[in-house]
Parts: sequence; structure tokens; C-alpha cells
Amino acid sequence: MPHLLIVEDDELLRDGLCAQLVHAGHTVSSAIDGAQAQAMLESSRFDAVVLDLGLPVVDGVTVLHWIRQRLAALPVLILTARDGVDDRVQGLNAGADDYLTKPFNMAELLARLQSMLRRSRMPAFGGTLEVQSTAAKRLRLDPTLPLGWLDDEPMELTQREWSLLSLLVNNLGQVVGREDVLAVWQSEPTEGSSGSNALEVYVHRLRRKLQDSGLNIRNVRGLGYMLEMVSP
Repeated sequence: MPHLLIVEDDELLRDGLCAQLVHAGHTVSSAIDGAQAQAMLESSRFDAVVLDLGLPVVDGVTVLHWIRQRLAALPVLILTARDGVDDRVQGLNAGADDYLTKPFNMAELLARLQSMLRRSRMPAFGGTLEVQSTAAKRLRLDPTLPLGWLDDEPMELTQREWSLLSLLVNNLGQVVGREDVLAVWQSEPTEGSSGSNALEVYVHRLRRKLQDSGLNIRNVRGLGYMLEMVSP
């Protein structure tokens, strides 16, 4: 069951939103300002954050930057009364995964949250991702920084290569859709084109970097990609 953190200083809205999300099957915690949100994120694991921008003590944009520095994979939905184009651009450029303005439709909020949770298959908090292949090479990935190792040899990974590989590792033996990868890339700093053709390029690069590791990225026609172990 997804654990959501709601960061909203309006008590009436916060209580109503929490009640609706609990009714929808989520585990929900809440914070009334940015400082409290930061403290809760440091002490507990969350699967996503619904974040207001106009917060007391520490504002929402500052909290968003703070999250991206420490919990790069944690999905964040901005929920705010600021409906200007510049405000939306600022929020998305700061690292938000989605943006919804007040007043909002609860069904739309739930749909956006479900979509955000579905496409974010990287862990939001916690230890190194590991895969031990049949060729006795261990692949390790940092969960929040674009760092990886094959055994004790560091891998040179770009942000997008790391994101793609993290998705594949978390779904070892399962297909990861192209749309899931592209959706994650949209929330990251620009690194050239992010279309389908660019995805093929990054997959090709990762295949070369995983050569002789006992791991292979297989193209599943019409569906996406799958990380699999291969016989030595």
C-alpha cells in the first residue's frame, strides 16, 4: 500500500485530502509546513509527496529542491493555487513530476497520483540496488545518485543511463514500457533528446557497459525492454 506525504498548511484542505486518499486505499501522513516535511522525509519512507508551494517556515520550491538533492527518485506532485505558466514551469524545472492547480477535481488528483506511482518504479528511499548475475559479476546502483559498479569497478553512467538501468533492475525479468522510461526522464535535468529514438541510443550504450556482466537488456517487440540474466 503506497505511503503518501501530504504537505499542506490549509488545515481544512489537508484533512479532507488525507481522508479522501485513505478512502482510496493509501497510507497517508501529513505535514503543515516545509520544515516538518523535511524532518518526516529524513525519518520515514514515502512512496510519493503531494506538495503545496505556499508553505510557511520553508517554502514548497525549497522543499522540492531539497528532495531532489536527497531523494532523487521520490515522486512529487505539486498542488497549489499558483496557476500561472511561469509558476508551472518553475515547479516542473525544480523537479516536480506533475502539477495540479487549486481548486482541483479529486478524481483527477487520484488518477495523476496513480499514474505517477505506476511509472516511478525506482525506490524512493533506502539502500543500494544489487543484482548478482550468473557470471558472478555483481551490479550495484546507488538509489539516489547516478552511480553504479560492476563488482568493485565504477561504471560511467549519465543521469538517463542510471535512471533507465535502475528501472530495469527494479523490474528484473519483467518488461519496462517505453512510456515508463520517458515519463521518468521528463522530470530530470535536460540531457539532449528524450524521444523514442534517443531511448534506443541509451539502451545500446548500456548494453555495451553491461558486456560480460552476465546481464542483458532484451528488446521486447512492441512492449519495451527487459533486463535478464544470461548463461555464462
